[in-house]
Amino acid sequence: MASVASTYARAFADVVFSAHLDAGRAIDGLRRIVALLSESPELRRVWGNPAVPADQKRKLLDAIVQREAIDRQVRNLIAVLMDHRRLSFLPRIIEQLKKELDARLGFTEAQISSARELADPEKRAMEAQIGKATGKKVRASYGLDPSLLGGAVVRIGSTIYDGSVKGQLEKIREAISS
Repeated sequence: MASVASTYARAFADVVFSAHLDAGRAIDGLRRIVALLSESPELRRVWGNPAVPADQKRKLLDAIVQREAIDRQVRNLIAVLMDHRRLSFLPRIIEQLKKELDARLGFTEAQISSARELADPEKRAMEAQIGKATGKKVRASYGLDPSLLGGAVVRIGSTIYDGSVKGQLEKIREAISS
């Protein structure tokens, strides 16, 4: 059912751009709804119960939206998902929405693992190199992996760039054994 999440995410991305919404604020509003749903079994039961009239569900939604200061467009998406009994897809819709917005805004996500903590100038240089290679703006997350011995491994989507000492040693070992 990934197509369901993708369909709603693409449609909502269109809304974000056409209404000139703050994408971060919209995603934050959606995440707050997910958090409320996960914290409140009663809310899940009411919104998921077909016996509860739609106008009562919307009044509850409107009260939450007002209290949480959530954008009207986010409220409308939640109402549509509620009407079509698709609220369970909301976490996947948010992930797909982030990917869709990143693609439209020219961002790429990179996970960078290194043997040691990188200094800020090293991080900026790494992000600049990745940006040059991909032609996109980079959002990087960093992690430590002492088994790399030195260097770094960069993952962008399903592509891995291995510049680690461990990776180089493995390549040498393969070359010698063949």
